[in-house]
Order: sequence, then C-alpha cells, then structure tokens
Amino acid sequence: MPTPALFHPFESRAPERVVALLRAAKLLHRDAVADSRAQALPVLRRLLSSQVLQGLSLPQLFAQKAMVQRKHVLLMLGREAGFDDWAGYREVLADSAAPVHMPLEAVALKAGYPNHWFSTPEQAMAHAAEQGGQVVQVGTQAVVLPQQPECPVGIEAGL
Repeated sequence: MPTPALFHPFESRAPERVVALLRAAKLLHRDAVADSRAQALPVLRRLLSSQVLQGLSLPQLFAQKAMVQRKHVLLMLGREAGFDDWAGYREVLADSAAPVHMPLEAVALKAGYPNHWFSTPEQAMAHAAEQGGQVVQVGTQAVVLPQQPECPVGIEAGL
C-alpha cells in the first residue's frame, strides 16, 4: 500500500492539510510573479529571508520574478515551519495526528474576522489560553484565530 506522502495532492485520499498547503503555495506563487509590487514583494521578501533564493537583492528578484517556481514557494513554507525541505514538511503534514505549523495562507479562508495579532507567539498563546482560539505563527509574530467548530486543516495551538 502506498504511503500517504505518495498520493497525488488533489486525490481524495490526500491528507487535507497537504491539499490546503498546496493551495496556499499556488496562491503565493501567483502573487510572487504578479506585476503588482504590492502582491509580489511580500512573497519575494519571504523567499529571500528563508534563503530559498540567494545572491539576489529584492529589486533584482522583482526584476527576475519569472524565475520563481512553485517548488521555491513550497521550500519556503517548509523552512518557515522549521524543516530543511518540502519533502520532510509534507511527510509530517500527511500524518494527521502530528502537530505541525500551518501558515496563515493555508487557513486564511477559514479564519474569519476579527483576529488578534501579537508581537510574539508566546503572547498569542497566553491570550489563547485565557480567551480561546487557535494560534498561527506568521513570521516572528502570531495571530489568534477564533475557535473553529471543526478545523479541517489541523491548526495546532502549540505551534
């Protein structure tokens, strides 16, 4: 029997967290290659800060944004979650019981409004412990999303 990591990402048998992350990567990739600086620059900054693409300045990368591929965005998401590569991150995502960091883009459609932002994940966790909600780390900051009755993408409060 094939392991869950070998399933095609959009098959019904693929873990929902993997599918949610692949959809987020698709949207981030689309933003990264957009002509609008407002869309492209946040993603390009993240690619540079996670050292997926090296040896380029932000203006140089914006001028050559067509070189950004989906694999670069997936590697960026994996590194932001604390993994060395996308394959390791995907393997942990496929294990539905494992607590794992999910980027805000993967849960944004189910996030709702209002959300409470904090300077550190520790502050967000303290707020979530008192008020309820789920913590999602975004760079060095964190957001507490309202408690969802059923969270299919598996946001973990413990990051």
